[in-house]
Amino acid sequence: MGCLGLGAPARRAGQGHPVPVGLCQEGRAAVSTLSQPCLLRLCQSSSLFLLTLPLCAETAPCDTFLSPAPSRPGCVCAGLPAVPSCAMAAAARCGVWLLLLQAVVPPARPCGAPEEAQAAVRALSSQLLGLAGDPARDPDPSVYLALRLAGDHDLRGEERYLARLGDAFQHRYGRSLQAAVRPHGHHQQDAAATKNSTAAAVSCRSAEGPETGRLALYLLGLRAACPPPEPGPQRSLVTWLKYYLEEDWAGSRHHGHPLTSYYQYSLGVLALCVHRKRVREEVIRRLLAAEHHGRFRHDGGSATDTEAVAALAFTCVERERLVGPGLAAELRAATRGVRRRMVEAQGEDGFFGNVYSTPWAMQVFIATNTCRGQLAYGRAMAALVEDLDTFSTAATMAQVLPALHGRSYLDIATMHCHEEPNTLTPAVLEPLPEVPGNMTVRLVVECPEPRCPQGRLYDQLVPAPAGASLLDVLKAAAAQGPHSFTFDTQDTPQGPFLSRVLGLGPRRHERSYWQLLTAPSTSLQMGVADYRPHDGETLILRLSQW
Repeated sequence: MGCLGLGAPARRAGQGHPVPVGLCQEGRAAVSTLSQPCLLRLCQSSSLFLLTLPLCAETAPCDTFLSPAPSRPGCVCAGLPAVPSCAMAAAARCGVWLLLLQAVVPPARPCGAPEEAQAAVRALSSQLLGLAGDPARDPDPSVYLALRLAGDHDLRGEERYLARLGDAFQHRYGRSLQAAVRPHGHHQQDAAATKNSTAAAVSCRSAEGPETGRLALYLLGLRAACPPPEPGPQRSLVTWLKYYLEEDWAGSRHHGHPLTSYYQYSLGVLALCVHRKRVREEVIRRLLAAEHHGRFRHDGGSATDTEAVAALAFTCVERERLVGPGLAAELRAATRGVRRRMVEAQGEDGFFGNVYSTPWAMQVFIATNTCRGQLAYGRAMAALVEDLDTFSTAATMAQVLPALHGRSYLDIATMHCHEEPNTLTPAVLEPLPEVPGNMTVRLVVECPEPRCPQGRLYDQLVPAPAGASLLDVLKAAAAQGPHSFTFDTQDTPQGPFLSRVLGLGPRRHERSYWQLLTAPSTSLQMGVADYRPHDGETLILRLSQW
């Protein structure tokens, strides 16, 4: 651990032998004797450090100064031990100067990955930056959020990626979006034209389904941008998101659930809260009722990620005081319940739900400042660090990196743009090596009654090149001949999404989708283009409900 050397030995609390000291690059503090028996204290206050130097050891001995007992008089900064009240008397006698110093190093994030894993986390950020720079990949707002919440940055690369996001959303949301991502200082916008174009767009698209989650992520990204865009052009985007939430609310009223999903609905509430925009109390209460009655779970499985995003939304709304005290108390209680259930359901492998939902769960502990005192959080972090190779796509990297950096989406509301480290460089990603030979995979298609009385619609062996993706296997099955296998995919920022199989597609009012499984019933946590089956494996495409 490199230090800005103070060059003097120090003694640890309760110990008589000297130890090396210094201001560590992680932003920690040390106890130093310097040229006389004195103490050094460093506390984090926003982006500033408060340096107290020196405090006489005879008045405030080390074992008193470093006492972590909360009953001792004094203050606790960033979870560090207490500064006793006797320090003030020591300061007066020793001629202490209180200096406000701009942080020379990034402050330590106690909820982030441990120090020994920081190199691997930085490498993962570099990989994501490399993928983000690939013009052949569609831009994804969650990728931009992961880059902005990291501890180090490529500011120019992030600016280019935000511009690509703006282009991708342009055809959906018109002139207001073009102004929102225009370079700082060029936000001349005709407000009347913006209002008219938004109204026209709403009118012509009223029959289309809401895209609550994607717009919510984009609005979160705009809030995280540096320099921040002018607030005016974003207003129509906020209007769109409120409109989508109302559409989802209408779906909940008529069908007992949102038209999209509770996951997207929660993201919408969270994004509006981060922008400090109020929503009707009924919108929040419907989400609260869904959490209370356990409606987030789908098909009998886990809904850790949905519960986590809802808890983030509850925490934000309560923290920003966007509701009255009664509802705020209910939201706090619901968030405590979510945390408790996550701890109780944590698997022996350390994951909350599964490896991909765990980062979302960890954001809840980060956002509620309960990560440091929670053993379950430490187990989950250790499990993630051990399994980093699992996060091999841009979407999954974007999902895990905020938690590894000790950040949550709520941190977006208080981000500051000054003096961000700008030393991250993109990793050059090597193509996957070709695997020689061939393999045979059994492909099964299942559709439940009453929609499909026969149940199993397809069951055939499919030869494919070794190392092929599931998408390659589906293409091989379609080219196989007389069994007439057909499928369609829909392009998304996360990659191809399986939309139709054998002519059957999901129905919104049934909340159905094509679930990918490996026999006997293990749900795949990767998309069709990312998962690579092995020889002899049985793959199941099952029309399921969420």
